[in-house]
Amino acid sequence: MDDQKLSPRVYARSLRKRMTNAEVILWSRLRRNAMDGHRFRRQHPIGPYVADFVCLPVRLVVELDGATHASDNERKQDARRDAYLHHRRFRVLRFWNREIYESLDGVLETIWRAVLAGQEPPG
Repeated sequence: MDDQKLSPRVYARSLRKRMTNAEVILWSRLRRNAMDGHRFRRQHPIGPYVADFVCLPVRLVVELDGATHASDNERKQDARRDAYLHHRRFRVLRFWNREIYESLDGVLETIWRAVLAGQEPPG
């Protein structure tokens, strides 16, 4: 059966079992409240989509994109997904896998700043 035809919850479970190397690396730094007590979930369903990583209290989604996301079709799908998430008041950060390999500290700093921004009361 095609994974995409599974319910988002079942599909998320299957994705957790086959994370990419970049996802494993980032997860090792986000898991267990590593962001000063802010809990991230991996491969978490949000509506019909599965977010790579999400911090629900601050409504932050972190997506890692590999080479397949460079195609026009994938970019359009990503734009639809981002619009869906934005409509539900989630902020979305996207990073290329190579950024995890080449600049993990910079990626983590960007995520941390977004977490802090999400804690600020709406102005």
